[in-house]
Amino acid sequence: MTTLLEIRNARLEKLKMLADAGINPYPISSRKSSDISLVLKKFDSLVASKKKVTLAGRLMALRGQGAIMFFDLSDGTGKIQGTLKSDETKDFELFSKVLDIGDIVEVSGHFFITKRGEKTIASLTVRMLAKSLRPLPEKWHGLQDMEERLRRRYLDLLADETKKRFLTRSRIVTAVRAFLEKKGFVEVETPMLQHVAGGASATPFKTHHNFLDIPLYLRIAPEIYLKELLVGGVPKVYEIGRNFRNEGIDVTHNPEFTTVEFYESFADAKKFRKLVEALTQTLVKKIVGTDKIIYSGNEIDFGKKFSTIKYFDLLEQYAHFNPAKASEAEIEAKAKEYGVTKGAGDSREKLLDGIYKKACRPHLIQPIFVIDYPTPSLPLAKRLPKKDFVDAFQLVVGGLELVKAFSELNDPIDQAQRFFLEEQNKKAGDKEAQSMDSEFIEAIEYGLPPAGGAGFSIDRFTMLLTDSKNIREVILFPTLRPRS
Repeated sequence: MTTLLEIRNARLEKLKMLADAGINPYPISSRKSSDISLVLKKFDSLVASKKKVTLAGRLMALRGQGAIMFFDLSDGTGKIQGTLKSDETKDFELFSKVLDIGDIVEVSGHFFITKRGEKTIASLTVRMLAKSLRPLPEKWHGLQDMEERLRRRYLDLLADETKKRFLTRSRIVTAVRAFLEKKGFVEVETPMLQHVAGGASATPFKTHHNFLDIPLYLRIAPEIYLKELLVGGVPKVYEIGRNFRNEGIDVTHNPEFTTVEFYESFADAKKFRKLVEALTQTLVKKIVGTDKIIYSGNEIDFGKKFSTIKYFDLLEQYAHFNPAKASEAEIEAKAKEYGVTKGAGDSREKLLDGIYKKACRPHLIQPIFVIDYPTPSLPLAKRLPKKDFVDAFQLVVGGLELVKAFSELNDPIDQAQRFFLEEQNKKAGDKEAQSMDSEFIEAIEYGLPPAGGAGFSIDRFTMLLTDSKNIREVILFPTLRPRS
C-alpha cells in the first residue's frame, strides 16, 4: 500500500517537472471567465456558439490514459466533465503526466455533449493554479473519521452534504436578519471583552489586558449591553454574534457558539412568544420550503400553533414528583436517580434544571413553549404577580432548547438583590453564578422601559433544519484538543 509520504514525494517530482518546463505551479492570478454553475445554465447556447470559455476549479476525478483523458472539475458553484486530447490540448504530454486529483487548474475550451449525454468542456489549454501535494480523502466523499472531519473541515467541505449544511446555516442567518429588520429591529455590536461576564449563568473565559492592567472576560451573552441601549432610547435592537462559555463539550454545547439576541421596549414575554413563533415558522418555510421537517426520525410540524406547558408541570409529568412541595433531600434523591450530580454551591433550582434536562426535555419533540420558571433560576427576568416565578419561556423543539426569553427585569432594587443572591451562590462554590454588575444597576436606575428579550441559538436551529445530531457538525471550526 502506498504511503502518504510516498504520494507526497511523487507529487513533489511532478512539481519539479512543471518548474523544469518553465511553468509556475502557483501563479499569482487566474484568467477564469465564468462560474461552472453559469455555464451549465446556458450550456446549449454555448455549444451552438462554440464560444471559448475559461473555467477554474479543483480536479475531483481523472479517467483514461493514452491519447485522451477525462476529468471532473469543481469550482464550488458546480461540477463539469472535461477532456484533454493529445491532438487538441496544448502541452498534453506534460499535463497528462503531472496532473493529480486535488490539483486546482484552469482550462479553456469549447463545449459539447458526449454520446452518453454528459455536458463537457473540450480543453484546448490547461494551466496549473495550485499543485496539490497531498491526496484528497478516499472517493472524495469527505473524511470518515469524525475527529479528522472536524479538524480538517477544508477537506470535509469537499463533500456535497457538508457544504450544503453550511450553506443552509448561512441562509438561516440571512433570513433572521431579514425578519428582524422588517420588524424594525436595528442591528448593533456590543463588546466581546467585558469587565463583568454577565447576561447569563455560565463559567466565563478570563483574560488580561496588559496596557490597562485589568482582568477581562470573554462575553457569555450580550444581554446587559443590549438592555442598556433600551435605556438609551433605542427601542428595538438585535445582535448576531459569538458567545463564549468555559463549559463542557457535548452534542448540544461548544465553548464558543452563535446566537441572535433581540430586545424590544414596551414588550413582554407574552408578545415575544408570538414573535418567536412567527420568526421560527418564517425561517422553516423559507429555508425548507414547507412547514414540516424530519429530525432524528421524527416529523416535526411548525405549521400549527405552538403549545405551552408550565415548567413544574413537566417535572411532575416526566420526573414523577412535585417540585413545589419536594424537600431538599427529595430533590437531591431525584437528581441522583437521573444521574445529576450536586456540585458545590448548587441551588435547588440548578438541581431541578438538571432533572428537567434529563427527564423532560427529550420528550419535547413538537414545538412547545415551557413557561413559569422559579425566580432564582433566572436572575435577569421579571417576576410574575406570584413572586415565586418569573415571566419567562423556553422554546423546545426536537428535544433541543432553541430559545430562552423573558420579560426583562427593570426594577433596579430587585435586580441588585438578585445579583446579591447570585454572589452568595458564587461564594458557596457555584462557578456559573452571575456577578454583581454595579454599572448595569446604575444604568437601569435611570429607567429601563418594560421590555421583552430573547436569545435564539443559530447552531441548534441549524441542527434541526439539517438533521444533524451533534452541534460540532454545524460549526465550521469547533473547539478541539490540539494534535499531540
